[in-house]
Order: sequence, then structure tokens, then C-alpha cells
Amino acid sequence: MSNMITAYCMKTKEKNVPMQDANITKTSRGGYMAQGHDGKGNKMTTMLSEANALKAVADGVAKKGW
Repeated sequence: MSNMITAYCMKTKEKNVPMQDANITKTSRGGYMAQGHDGKGNKMTTMLSEANALKAVADGVAKKGW
């Protein structure tokens, strides 16, 4: 994970779309979920590992939501 969190966009069927304004939250099962948008108005959500979630917060790519 270099600069941005990337995810699959269900609406446009594109892979590795950079997520903007990402907000990372913890799920009830102990996982991490990033929610944001692709810059074109399409909402995006992806699951992350704990290491990737904490790295994104530390790098300033995403906001911590817990």
C-alpha cells in the first residue's frame, strides 16, 4: 500500500481504483473496513488487514474512525 487505499468499484467494474477521503472503522468481528469515494461520486468500501489499516492511518492516507 503506497499512497492510496485501492479497491474494486462495483459500479464501474474497475479494479485498483484509488479511494479518496478514506475513513477506517473497526467491525464488530475485529476486522478493519475503509469507506470512501473514487472522486466521481461512487461510494467505495473495502476490508483491510490490521497492519494495512494502521499503516494507512500513520501515513495520513485515511482517518481513524474508532
